[in-house]
Amino acid sequence: MAAKLKKGDKVVVLTGKDKGKQGEISAVMPKANKAVVDGINISIRHTKQSQTSQGGRLPQAMPIDLSNLAIVDANGKPTRVGFREEDGKKVRYAKTTGEAI
Repeated sequence: MAAKLKKGDKVVVLTGKDKGKQGEISAVMPKANKAVVDGINISIRHTKQSQTSQGGRLPQAMPIDLSNLAIVDANGKPTRVGFREEDGKKVRYAKTTGEAI
């Protein structure tokens, strides 16, 4: 099945502690049905000091479920994604505006 959300898409969080925040997808995990969004779902990762890096508490973006994300359309509003064929190619489009993504 084709992916509705891909790396580099600008998305908004629909539910949870970060509801309403926007960010860009940096990684998608289709088998786990999750995505990592920059600046969203931040948790503190405690790392041990090593020769190459300083240890301490490092903030890290954790995966968030794809069902809790919606792509942002040209108007800046959350929208659902649909598929249609244009010139023999399958294209994603925003359901609110009808524009190709």
